[in-house]
Amino acid sequence: MKIIYYIIPVIAGWILDLIIGDPHCIYHPVRLIGWLIGKLDKMLYKDTDSNRKKYYKGMLLWVLVMLATGGVTTAGLYIFYRINVTAGLIAESVMCYQLIAAKSLKDESMKVYYRLKENNIEKARYAVSMIVGRDTEKLDETGITKAAVETVAENTSDGIAAPLFYIVFFGAAGGFMYKAVNTMDSMIGYKNDKYMYFGRFAAKSDDVVNFIPARLASWIMIAATGVVQIFSKDKKYNMKDALRIYRRDKHNHSSPNSAHTESVCAGALGVRLAGDNYYFGKLVKKPYIGDDSRPVEIEDIKRVNILLYVTTFLCIIMAVAVRIIIFLGRMCV
Repeated sequence: MKIIYYIIPVIAGWILDLIIGDPHCIYHPVRLIGWLIGKLDKMLYKDTDSNRKKYYKGMLLWVLVMLATGGVTTAGLYIFYRINVTAGLIAESVMCYQLIAAKSLKDESMKVYYRLKENNIEKARYAVSMIVGRDTEKLDETGITKAAVETVAENTSDGIAAPLFYIVFFGAAGGFMYKAVNTMDSMIGYKNDKYMYFGRFAAKSDDVVNFIPARLASWIMIAATGVVQIFSKDKKYNMKDALRIYRRDKHNHSSPNSAHTESVCAGALGVRLAGDNYYFGKLVKKPYIGDDSRPVEIEDIKRVNILLYVTTFLCIIMAVAVRIIIFLGRMCV
């Protein structure tokens, strides 16, 4: 196989995301994975089960979703590549496109930005509620802005770096299996009365698969901060502080991975993120991330999106480079 075949799906997928973004379609593969999780949740979960039984049923759900996702995507790619290489490359490129979420992250967070610029707090609350898990009904302008910045920062890992990591080493099917783990965590990985045991395996597996990508994404975002600091007229970016806050605050979260890119962003922009928030009507206490050097402002939503796009570009360069190395390594065997 020619070396170009190793890099076409990654580059084409990124370009498609850059141009088109995530289509709001019920038949999007990730939404279908979510549909399957929801169906299995209803079938398997019983409130009367013991905690041990809930845990094993949650594990069974995880196995079934992974088998379905891996089986369908691998079989699909096999069929298209059996037709011919061009069909296979087109199919894998489309799959990679469906896994990269840079444009949708930017578009959804910018909806929050525009509602805030219009001083329409109610619509801004609604817009941010579409991309965060916290309660948004009582958030003020600062709270809404922080929520938007935090979700873009955190999802730079989950929505771009991590899928690319698994695409590079395991192809598009590996990327979809990662997405299945990530979607299970977002749907059943809660520490509430219902999912404390049923969703525990899903939550822990998400911690495992994101361990390396979250750390890689953080260092790439630090480099991206340096690039933006050099070329941007906006003097709010600071690579030195991005590195300092990352080293200090990267573990300021109950999840072992969630604070990594968020701490880089907080340091890069010189703002304080995280802290206490309400989830499902209950106050959840969380440590702060970053220094309170200046107040969070609406323009920080634009700034974090610039970081998102530069980080994505650097991730693509790294992904292509690693794919080339893998190809050359196989040629030498």
